[in-house]
Amino acid sequence: MATKTSDNKGSNENAAGKPSMATTATSASTPSPAPEDQKTMKVDNATVDADEMKNSSLHKFFVSALKDIYFAENAIIDALDKMQEAATTEELKDAFEDHQLQTKKHVSRLEKIFRLIDEKPEQKECKAIKGIIEEGEEIIKSTEEGSMTRDAALIIAAQKVEHYEIATYGGLAQLAITMGHDKVADLLETTLQEEEDTDYNLTEIAETSINFDAEQED
Repeated sequence: MATKTSDNKGSNENAAGKPSMATTATSASTPSPAPEDQKTMKVDNATVDADEMKNSSLHKFFVSALKDIYFAENAIIDALDKMQEAATTEELKDAFEDHQLQTKKHVSRLEKIFRLIDEKPEQKECKAIKGIIEEGEEIIKSTEEGSMTRDAALIIAAQKVEHYEIATYGGLAQLAITMGHDKVADLLETTLQEEEDTDYNLTEIAETSINFDAEQED
């Protein structure tokens, strides 16, 4: 009597002739890992090629804006020398001196930011800050030496500088967050907070005495 053998077409097919679940699971394709020499970075939940990010229009604009504010900060350091010398009250002279020291720290911080994004620190002429500084120089020429009116006007000139910096650093910080430059964003936000504090302090100086004393002058 012949022995009946079962026709088992491999253990990978079931009675209906379809691949088993185990085979389907093992045959599912998995993403290929990025080459070892390919630099990637996280932006939100996505992985972005670092070279592609560096060549993007947004990154190029970001670097250009950094060069712009780098120029501006260096120009402000020089301008604050003139403003400190021209100021009437010791309180305002001290405020300008403190601001200059802080601005030098901002320059160093920008240089660190350039290194973090693998870019060379370079200055690009900032026409906006040049115009604001020229306006401050005109204030010195047009106001009487030793007057409180000069101090009131110098505070306004200094705050125009601060508002330009606040707008710039605020925008750059948000771009850094968007591009996944978290450490850069933290540095920019630190500078932004310091600029806002300086602006507030200048307002305090003006409202405490200088504006009232200037109003009494002929």
